[in-house]
Amino acid sequence: MSVKIRLQRHGKKGKPFYWIVAADARAKRDGKYLEKIGTYNPNVNPAEINLDVDGAVKWLQNGAQPTDTAKAILSYKGAMLKNHLVGGVRKGALTEEQAEAKFTAWVEEKAAKISAKEEGLSAVEADAKAKALAAEKAVNEARIEAAKPAVEEVAEEASEEVEAAAETIDEAAEKAAE
Repeated sequence: MSVKIRLQRHGKKGKPFYWIVAADARAKRDGKYLEKIGTYNPNVNPAEINLDVDGAVKWLQNGAQPTDTAKAILSYKGAMLKNHLVGGVRKGALTEEQAEAKFTAWVEEKAAKISAKEEGLSAVEADAKAKALAAEKAVNEARIEAAKPAVEEVAEEASEEVEAAAETIDEAAEKAAE
């Protein structure tokens, strides 16, 4: 029985969400699986990936073959590197401590890159919001300036009507007084 590490699609139409699973190669894409290793959500930027690296390395050591997309995800999260380092330990090229130190350094470097990307995205988003707000303010000010003459005319007409109404009230009061 050959085992594949692959993606199992979940989520609704147009909003995919994937489980990363170890499954029999003969099983259906969304069918029976041996173990759920993690999740992958491509709907957010940057994509959200939760992966049990040790579980993935265990399956890779036992001969599981990742699909192309799963291999890219495993590589992105460091499972392929850890598998490589475990192979080096098994051959005697590295000690456990050296391998763990290399993996930890790589994970920290990767986390720094991801946080820099998130900060860059939030800065771009904030800049876009500020530009949109400035454009909206400019449009509103232009509308107010364009409406000022009309508002003044309406105000003059209203004041004339108020004066006329006051005069009619005064006249009615005088007639009533007579």
